[in-house]
Amino acid sequence: MSERFADIIIDISHEAIDRTFQYIIPDALKGQIHVGMSVSIPFGRANTLRKGYVVGLSDKPKLDESKLKEIVSVSDKGIAIENSLIELAAFIKNTYGSTMINALKVVMPVKEKVKGLTKKEVRLLASKDQIEKLSEAYNKKRAKAKLRLLNELSEDIVIPYSLVTGKLNISANTLNAMVKENVIAIEEEGYYRNVFKNKELPAVIDNPQNETPNAEQQAVIDRVITDYDNGDRKTYLLKGITGSGKTLVYIEMIEHILEKGKQAIVLIPEIALTYQTVKRFRRRFGDRVTIMNSKLSKGERYDQFEKAKKGEVSVVIGPRSALFTPFPDLGLIVIDEEHETTYKSDNPPKYHAREVAIHRAKMCGASVVLGSATPSIEAYYKAQSGEYTLLTLKNRAKKSAKLARVTVVDLREELKAGNRSMFSNHLKEQIRDRLDKKEQIMLFLNRRGYAGFVSCRACGHVFFCPHCDVSLNLHDAGTANERLVCHYCGYEQKKPDKCPECGSTFVAGFGVGTQKVEEQVKKLYPEARVLRMDLDTTKKKDSHEKILSAFAGGEADILVGTQMIVKGHDFPDVTLVGVIAADTTLFENDYRASEKTFDLLTQAAGRAGRGDKEGEVIVQTYKPEHYCITTAALQDYDMFYDEEKSYRKLLAYPPFSHMMAIFMETETDELSKELADVLRLQIETYKASHENALKLKLIGPCEAGIYKLNDRYRRVLYLKHTDSKILTAVKDQLEDYLNDNEKYKDTHVSFDLDPVRSY
Repeated sequence: MSERFADIIIDISHEAIDRTFQYIIPDALKGQIHVGMSVSIPFGRANTLRKGYVVGLSDKPKLDESKLKEIVSVSDKGIAIENSLIELAAFIKNTYGSTMINALKVVMPVKEKVKGLTKKEVRLLASKDQIEKLSEAYNKKRAKAKLRLLNELSEDIVIPYSLVTGKLNISANTLNAMVKENVIAIEEEGYYRNVFKNKELPAVIDNPQNETPNAEQQAVIDRVITDYDNGDRKTYLLKGITGSGKTLVYIEMIEHILEKGKQAIVLIPEIALTYQTVKRFRRRFGDRVTIMNSKLSKGERYDQFEKAKKGEVSVVIGPRSALFTPFPDLGLIVIDEEHETTYKSDNPPKYHAREVAIHRAKMCGASVVLGSATPSIEAYYKAQSGEYTLLTLKNRAKKSAKLARVTVVDLREELKAGNRSMFSNHLKEQIRDRLDKKEQIMLFLNRRGYAGFVSCRACGHVFFCPHCDVSLNLHDAGTANERLVCHYCGYEQKKPDKCPECGSTFVAGFGVGTQKVEEQVKKLYPEARVLRMDLDTTKKKDSHEKILSAFAGGEADILVGTQMIVKGHDFPDVTLVGVIAADTTLFENDYRASEKTFDLLTQAAGRAGRGDKEGEVIVQTYKPEHYCITTAALQDYDMFYDEEKSYRKLLAYPPFSHMMAIFMETETDELSKELADVLRLQIETYKASHENALKLKLIGPCEAGIYKLNDRYRRVLYLKHTDSKILTAVKDQLEDYLNDNEKYKDTHVSFDLDPVRSY
């Protein structure tokens, strides 16, 4: 008996209707409705046509059938959601808290169909004998256009249609006449958009000798593929020092998986890493590799989605959203640089790719490999406790490559010595030395722009964004386009000539950004070829690839950039890395500040000396005695982990308890305070009435790190408990309370389980 009813999630992001609604499948659509497809249905008293997704089918009504409405039509543009991804969406909804429709949209990296590209060709059908006869006939009839085309096709049997109508100037009437004569055929076929336009990205399979795993790498590979062949699917944490060859390990594992007829997803933390990663993978797997990221056009994303769904590619590389590639037989998920906070979504539902990947792997019988030189505290804790299987690479892959020498420079001493430059004397000397030796240099500062803030030196007035509680940053200093920019809402204004408070002309930038570093480098070393890589220089499509390709090709001596330059790149000619200000992240208002700083410094140190030449890293800091600086200088992760773990345990931070950030945003300051107090009272009430919640800890409410943003006021409240289910239950009660109170309908409240950043 065919199903007569469909359970549908309505495409409205509101908790009040976060449930399925049953509809009748009309006779005209029977056999056409499947789970996952997009449909149009009448909804509400006014029967407004809404979009929805079918999440279930049945042959029995849940209500009186006379009260059920019919599905109107199937959406032509909508993409069907795979059954397994619907299940994954349910996991995201239940774990991280969101509406089901929002969770469904997360697992749909492509949401609409895009018209495919087609190419037309003209093909010769006539035989050699027929060509001679046709030539004579066309000559007699003075059919010059037909004769011209016939001559071209006799040399090349297939010619692009555009060439025929363009360069050969053959009209459509002539072509149609030759088709009727059965001399030619006009063929049309679809083709995929090319996402690899860079000629340096190979599409041929090539495994040079230096791609052969060493004994240490092979032991890791053998462990994973042996487990896989024995049907033992696990989550592995591969802890490998920088330069230990983790990428080659991934490639060898994936090759084994592909031989089994399976597919693999490789997650990378940033689009900036795509170029180098794809280059390595395409050398081994050729056109079986593709990418999925936000820089692709809608058409390009749709094409890659279709290729994966049809099994026409076997490996997809991309940031967080690539996790939801609709592979039919997924065998392995790799998360490279798993410690990166970009794997946690900033928008509701605020899922973590690591946890969702592990759940997806369990659903489809796949393995998961998490790789990092500096694993997240949470992942390493789980590996130490046996929840993950720990694998290690302790040596650099190239025998000649050694860990870079790290020198820590105390900027307080530089100031005492009279050096007010952003560069220490030692760093300046070493930059000059590398330039003389024709070696490459990377300078890292995790702040873009020209200056951290702009103020009046006479009265101290600081220029703030009128819409946000943050200072404005100086951009394009010294040019006609000199301006102040808000990095949060995008507000811009021309840099004022005078202070609006006292009228002084002494208005200048304070602090340092990558743009200012670039300017100073060019002044000190005018002969040096300098590239800058930050958010400002990588806004255009393919800009990441162009900058990295130019640097890798030796077209620049110095690369200045933010954290995107220190993650995973392999430049054998880089022998010096300078960390301009290690304290930029160290003093953030975030319990992960030490971990972030250690990670960045260790990753930065890993960029130097990856080839045959010895490397040096110079870390400039005002806090050289801090444990994250000293352990990063030693490149000793375990020493850092032991110290950081003690602080986390003492203060009940993850991994020793779960946290939930409750973020509130309102139109007025008064409503912000009221809402925060109301939610706190609701939590206290829940705690008092539930015995299992007695150990629930509350922090706040307090003003968020940026209290005013885009003219809205923000507060935050944190909860801690060893059981994440308790936090989820509190979230559910607060959502119910907010839905029942009309007063708070225009407020924004979001919930973030185990946040990776402060609010």
